[in-house]
Amino acid sequence: MRLFRTPIWLHRVFPNYSWKIATQERVIYLSFDDGPDPEVTPFVLKCLSDYNAKATFFCVGENLEKNIELSENIKREGHQIGNHTYHHLKGWNTVTKSYVDDVRLCQERIGPIGKSPLFRPPYGRIKKSQGRKLLELGYHCVMWDILTYDYDKRLDIDHALRRITALSRKGSIVVFHDSQKAKKQLQQLLPSYLEEMTLKGFRFELIPVSHQQ
Repeated sequence: MRLFRTPIWLHRVFPNYSWKIATQERVIYLSFDDGPDPEVTPFVLKCLSDYNAKATFFCVGENLEKNIELSENIKREGHQIGNHTYHHLKGWNTVTKSYVDDVRLCQERIGPIGKSPLFRPPYGRIKKSQGRKLLELGYHCVMWDILTYDYDKRLDIDHALRRITALSRKGSIVVFHDSQKAKKQLQQLLPSYLEEMTLKGFRFELIPVSHQQ
């Protein structure tokens, strides 16, 4: 069973992480994980431009290094870049010091493009000790309210679109992926989601660096 919306109890267990943004405006906060990718990210940027939408890209450090010009394009088009570790580490399988060092390495690669304290753990898996340390270092851990499952090649696109458009609400943080794994699903899902939510009167903005849930 796919949980397109994150259970409320998780918000309560991890109150220092951002799951959605408190707002009364019809705003959605789009995010894209795992890029940048030289094939997929340009497609995403074109879609966002078509709807005057802004988004936050949680980038893997080694992908940033391989695609510096593309990373600069993300910023130039008014989007922002967040930290997704350098090696796309799974926190549950990594000792805290190594994990934090990897986050710092990614932050060094982001630096020339424009630093941001926004961080998202790959797979959403992070130990409490890792989260506490990153909080002490000034990082802002951003999770999500809506997961699109675009990385799943078995995804029923029509069903997923119905669910994520129905569940999206004011302040939702929505996760897509600008990666090869998600490419086929994303190319169908993203334009349709942008269209439907725009027709519902929503706009798409950057995740604020400082906010309260």
